[in-house]
Order: sequence, then C-alpha cells, then structure tokens
Amino acid sequence: MGTRYLSGLELAHRISQRLPEAVVDANPEWVEVRPDDLVEVCRFLRDDEETDFKFLSCLTAVDRLDHFEVVYHLQSFRLNQLGVLKVKVWDREEPEVPSVTSVWLGADLQEREAYDLMGIRFRGHPDLRRLFLWEGFPGHPLRKDWLAMPGQRMPGLQRFPGEPGEPDTGRG
Repeated sequence: MGTRYLSGLELAHRISQRLPEAVVDANPEWVEVRPDDLVEVCRFLRDDEETDFKFLSCLTAVDRLDHFEVVYHLQSFRLNQLGVLKVKVWDREEPEVPSVTSVWLGADLQEREAYDLMGIRFRGHPDLRRLFLWEGFPGHPLRKDWLAMPGQRMPGLQRFPGEPGEPDTGRG
C-alpha cells in the first residue's frame, strides 16, 4: 500500500472538530491555521490517533512579497501518511510565529534555518540564532527584497553576478 496524502480539506475537518476557530483556509494541498493556534494544532495532529504526525519532515518559509508563509510537512510512519500545514505572517518588518520545538524537537534546526535565511522569528525557540550566516550579517538572503536596489551594493559585495562591470574571469 502506498503513502496516503491527507488533503488540506481532510486536515481542516479533523482540526475543526477539536479546535473550531483554528482553521483559516484549506484546499486539496494544505490547511492554513491561525498562528496563535499553531502549537495546539501541531500537538493535536501529533497525538491524534487518526493523523499520528509524530515526524516533522520539513519546515520551510516562502516569501510571497506581501506576506510570508511558514510551511510544515508532517508525516506518520505508523499510518504511512503525509499532510501539509501552513501559517501566514503578514508583518514583514518583524515576522514572528510560535516555535513548535515543544512538539517536535526536529524543529530546532529547521526554525533556525528559516530565521537565518528569511528573518522569521520563532517565539519560544530555545536557542534562536543564525545557523549558516554569522551574527551581524546584513539581512536575510532568501527574502525577495534582500538584494539591494539597482545602483546599491550590499556590504562586502563588489558586484552581483552578471552585473555590468569588470569582466568575469570565471574564477569564482
């Protein structure tokens, strides 16, 4: 028997039975929940016998220009099923969602990665600091607005690849 993908509609129905106000939106691919309900929803999906999402296989973030989405790919090995949960963050200046490290320890490094590369803070994270880049690095390079405006340069960057200027020697 192959892996079963729980649709966002199925997950929304299941979540709504336990937390009626938590679901914001759902479609066949994913279910969106309110950030304030995120930890409780995740704990429910982990502990519920019908979902059994004991494993957070991937936590990532998407920049949609006017907001961010934090996307959680969940898995049950016992039931051989997958599901996708997301929250939207509308504050681009100080984006923040609750940490789910209390639900899945594996969220620790994944939240740090999203913080480092996208600038999303995870409230309650036990050790939220940059993972790949150094403290003091200017900005968050996976944001769509990270690259400087035309004519500006990021500190330490001589020019962007493909930008007119000195000939590219092909040496890195």
